Amino acid sequence: MTSVATLAAELVAYAAAVSLSPIHIGLLLLMLLGPNPIQRGSWFVLSWMATIGGVVLVVLTVGHNLLLTMDQGSAHRTGLDLLAAGALLALGIKELLERREEGDEPPGWTRQLNRFSALPLPLLIAVGVGLELASPDDLFLFAKSAGAILATGLSTRAELAWVAGFTLVASLVLLLPLLAVAIRRDRVLPLLEGGKQLLFARGDLLVGLLSLALATYLGWEGIAGLRAA
Repeated sequence: MTSVATLAAELVAYAAAVSLSPIHIGLLLLMLLGPNPIQRGSWFVLSWMATIGGVVLVVLTVGHNLLLTMDQGSAHRTGLDLLAAGALLALGIKELLERREEGDEPPGWTRQLNRFSALPLPLLIAVGVGLELASPDDLFLFAKSAGAILATGLSTRAELAWVAGFTLVASLVLLLPLLAVAIRRDRVLPLLEGGKQLLFARGDLLVGLLSLALATYLGWEGIAGLRAA
């Protein structure tokens, strides 16, 4: 079984990776710079948190029902690690190659964000949830997080607490600017605008490098699992 300290370290790492979603951060920044920032931003962040918590809980439930073991060296964990490493490696290379082709031009996805941010709130939430569920790196990170919790052999109440903690950490990058706007919007607007420009200029580079880093880690985990089998 995985120790609690190891579980905490794994979940914090996975949650930090999930939180660095340029598209969702960009959408939130545009909402906070636009009309009704608190209302629209709050619902957007709540939908993000509900999606994360819901997906991890679904994976946990499936794992319990199928009696899957996620200990180091198990076939399920090793297979997930290697599959995730391959998918993230492909995604990282794709993002970096596209960035090289675009040169100094903003990434293609940034041109869609202004259109998305102007949508009615229900449609905007649906788009945000859809983009989150369509992200292969996020889905693999959700699965890895659920697997880490399963491997620890916790009670149901403890599992729910860990899922809540994971969801909170994965949402901090969105929660902090929202709280800052709620407290002192006039002071943070220049910072939000600067953050948006930086994100639009370097967002795909961030995704590419993050995907490669995760692919390296998960590949190493998969190889270690093969050796331990």
